[in-house]
Amino acid sequence: MNILILNGSPRRNGNIARMLKAMREEAESRGMKVTSVCVADLRIMPCTGCMVCRKKLACVLPDDDAQRMLELIQGCDAWVIGAPCYWGNMPGQLKVMFDRIVYGMMGESPRGIPIPLHKGKRAILVSTCTTPFPFNILFNQTRGVIKALKEILKWSGFKVISTIEVGGTKQHAVSDKALKRCRKVIRKL
Repeated sequence: MNILILNGSPRRNGNIARMLKAMREEAESRGMKVTSVCVADLRIMPCTGCMVCRKKLACVLPDDDAQRMLELIQGCDAWVIGAPCYWGNMPGQLKVMFDRIVYGMMGESPRGIPIPLHKGKRAILVSTCTTPFPFNILFNQTRGVIKALKEILKWSGFKVISTIEVGGTKQHAVSDKALKRCRKVIRKL
């Protein structure tokens, strides 16, 4: 099984990175092929909203890491995305990536109805925030991130098999219990 792990945090060694590392180690110990990418290492120009990609099935902007990410997504069997909460949503760099690759995530019928291009693939979503539990969920902090990612993945055809939301990271780093859960969820793939 080919797993793509995307760290959507600008912090390469933060809580999201720790959780994704535990998942990567578990996947590799089970013989899965893992590719890990940190969004902070990507150079992606913002989408201009020209909509040409919807007709040409290619972005008209100069090649950058958006096309490389799309190739990795197309080649994976399962996708693990980790993203901290920024104003109740995913970080901007991650959103820019999704904006640039929409044509490779979902197609359109002649009437404009979305057609998922990744049917049969599975996904796991991970989010953290400083707002303590249960308010991280009640105030749509980690829940906002998960909701936004689920929406993108739903229309792309991915089935989200599990989510992990960890609040209160200002006071406490991600717990060993949460890391254990990260390892366990990989076994569902």
